[in-house]
Amino acid sequence: MTITCFIRYKIDPFQRPAFKEYAEHWGRIIPRCGGHLIGYFLPHEGTNDIAWGLISFESLAAYEAYRRRLIDDAEGRENFGMAQSLRFILSEERTFLEAIDSTLQRPAIPSTAFRRRSLDKTSRRGIS
Repeated sequence: MTITCFIRYKIDPFQRPAFKEYAEHWGRIIPRCGGHLIGYFLPHEGTNDIAWGLISFESLAAYEAYRRRLIDDAEGRENFGMAQSLRFILSEERTFLEAIDSTLQRPAIPSTAFRRRSLDKTSRRGIS
């Protein structure tokens, strides 16, 4: 069973560039330590102080092994240190969720196909 760690960050909105740099560093560190990095996300519209990081693992045991490797990773320790010294992360919460595989990576239906299906339903009802 794959689990995904959703990390919710409350960030200083005036330090977005610092958080972006922090996230970019994790782009190298997390895979090296055994996590499947889905990505980091900065606020774009709406709330300006909430960012997200999503990392998947095969199990909670795999997550624990990742955490042990992360502690020993020099670049990981340096990245944590940068976040602490610049204080752009005000708080962070972790939630572990199990994916519903049948709902993952479902592509969008092209708008022309949607419109064609809507017209087909309309014409079947005798609506023009």
